[in-house]
Amino acid sequence: MRILIADDEKALLNFLERGLRAEGYDCVCANQLHDVTVLVQKHQPDVVILDRLFGDEDSLGILADLRRKAPQVMILLLTALDEVSDRVAGLKQGADDYLCKPFDFEELLARITSLARRKGGNVPPEQSALVIEQLRIDRENRLAFVHDEELLLTKIEFDLLLYFAENQGKVLSRERILNRVWGSQSDPLTNIVDVYISRLRQKIDAPHGESLIQTLRGNGYRMRTGA
Repeated sequence: MRILIADDEKALLNFLERGLRAEGYDCVCANQLHDVTVLVQKHQPDVVILDRLFGDEDSLGILADLRRKAPQVMILLLTALDEVSDRVAGLKQGADDYLCKPFDFEELLARITSLARRKGGNVPPEQSALVIEQLRIDRENRLAFVHDEELLLTKIEFDLLLYFAENQGKVLSRERILNRVWGSQSDPLTNIVDVYISRLRQKIDAPHGESLIQTLRGNGYRMRTGA
């Protein structure tokens, strides 16, 4: 699926491009509002993620033109304007969905999926405890155990471990981890993710055994499945 990302914040634009490419999407980027319509016609994306404000320019002004030239495209507006009237204005002008900044990358992915399929299934109820081999996580009480021995985890370490466990078997990009666990929408240009994953491995893995958290070079990390 092809996504056009249009935002005048270069740090956010780059972050979203890397994160969405890591999720398997084909991405095209625009940093200027006047480029959006041209790129939509040229690349025919399935979804346009469009920032509401480009400096003093309001992107609502190009929605009608986008609809005329690419009626099949689905438009998701990103904006710091969170008043109901702002959301209504965007939807009335032709946007399909609206997401307020700052947003969670997981929610952005869910909105993209929803737009792509236009219908959703039932979400299974969340279990209180997760058990993965020697690891047991108690969500409700924010506790983790290995072979029934409680682990001493910081808040960040627990959040990171829970995120991996809830997405067992799924490849998680560095950008996605940063957004979900640290709430960052830009790359801090440090190896903070690697440092925390190394800490977790020291606490949850048996000596000399295969790590529960695998590194997939160039793609991210994954909590492995199976014994």
